[in-house]
Amino acid sequence: MVKQEQQHNHSQTTANLSGKKIFWVTVLNAIITLAEIIGGLLSGSLALLSDAIHNLSDTMAIALSYFANRIAQKPSDQKRTYGYKRAEILSAFVNTSILLALSIVLIVEAAKRWQSPEMIDGFLMIVVATIGLIANFISVFILEHDSHENLNIKSSYLHLISDTVSSVGVLIGGIAIQLWGVIWIDPLITMLISVYIIKETWQVIRKTVDILMQSAAPLDYDTIKTDIESIDKVKNIHHVHSWMVNEKTIYFEAHIDLEDMNLSEAEIIYDKIENYLKEYHNIFHVTLQAEVNKCHDKRMFKV
Repeated sequence: MVKQEQQHNHSQTTANLSGKKIFWVTVLNAIITLAEIIGGLLSGSLALLSDAIHNLSDTMAIALSYFANRIAQKPSDQKRTYGYKRAEILSAFVNTSILLALSIVLIVEAAKRWQSPEMIDGFLMIVVATIGLIANFISVFILEHDSHENLNIKSSYLHLISDTVSSVGVLIGGIAIQLWGVIWIDPLITMLISVYIIKETWQVIRKTVDILMQSAAPLDYDTIKTDIESIDKVKNIHHVHSWMVNEKTIYFEAHIDLEDMNLSEAEIIYDKIENYLKEYHNIFHVTLQAEVNKCHDKRMFKV
């Protein structure tokens, strides 16, 4: 019990820290957006204005991540008995879907610009892109660690990676245009960036869809069956269901066919199975139903 409470407090502290980080990243991204809008209007640069729109959508997406992070910390109640953890999964899905759509739009726009290139102020591009690059580097650094632990944070992190690479692209494009008048490099860099973003976002979208569709948790079910059925007086485990509330929290339920025994004896076996599942498979919540030759269908997964 003490260990579980410590883990809960640790995850609560981590969530609070992540929320603060997302807040400051949102502020930084808003500053970048404002700088690019002003720079785009002053220079007449469509590239900078397009990137400003991209950054504006990212600012909104990161803000969504922040609010989802706050909602996810709410405790379970009568309305949400599983808690509010899936708020972050919904946020991750929305964020990455928007980013995927934007990347496709950018590829289309880059193809059009390739056919009809437009002159822009290369020097102003360099100045604004440098400001954006510095701010994005700071934001990426702030969220890099947490992006490996949380899909919601990762969706924001991917937005920032795309912004950082976009800033590099605009910077390189500005230098090339300023020095050599090479206008075609802008749409080329845009296409390369967009393809990279599509690849990264698709992986997150697949994970979030799996969680939202309550797909089975990625567990070694054959090992689980073998280990549990090797416990004394356990005859069979069947009708297994598992799902995830978020990318870390796994729920597991199953029917356990036992030899005929007293309830107090069954409780001892319950504890063994539950401790095994939590310790070796990182399962958060376990629900077991004891039986004595009740179910005729003894398959692990019921069709």
